[in-house]
Amino acid sequence: MDSSASADHARLLDRHREAVAFFGSRVHAVRADQWDLPTPCTEWTVRDLVNHLAVEQLWVPPLVAEGRTIADVGDAYDGDVLGEDPVGVWESAQAAAVAAFAGPGALDGTVELSYGKTPAAAYCSQMVADAVVHAWDLSRAIGADERLPGDLVDAAAREFGGYADQLPRSMFDAPVTVPEDTDAQTRLLAMLGRTA
Repeated sequence: MDSSASADHARLLDRHREAVAFFGSRVHAVRADQWDLPTPCTEWTVRDLVNHLAVEQLWVPPLVAEGRTIADVGDAYDGDVLGEDPVGVWESAQAAAVAAFAGPGALDGTVELSYGKTPAAAYCSQMVADAVVHAWDLSRAIGADERLPGDLVDAAAREFGGYADQLPRSMFDAPVTVPEDTDAQTRLLAMLGRTA
């Protein structure tokens, strides 16, 4: 791998670590009476949202580190994986995902996703973007600070920019029009059907 690709991978790993840590800070802020609150993802409660992100992280080790396919893994992560310790499950899942993506040569390979073979680096970028926007969702749901780190906003906007209009409407509403001089975070949220 040339030095520019290596630097790109290092930045991507940094963004993934930062994104899951930021989301995790909001998971730690969820009070006991907030797990059933609604979120901007209209079909999900706070617990559902955290479960979704935990499941996403749980998929990383088998797909990236073990070279398994979605068919291989089957229904292992269907349903609620959070159990009696949502925060602990989240922490374990994100730590395993971070380690899998950071493994030797992990981002040079491919993963077998539901829509076919995908570069592992592209998969990691998708995971970053998803964690960023859902960190905002979780922040709004529990009344936490909704400001997102600028580098994560930029990473998510680059990722979602090419296919925001194709995202599932259960999690992302149709894009909202905002003025051209709107700040980067508001533009990102508007792209995903959210209003600040």
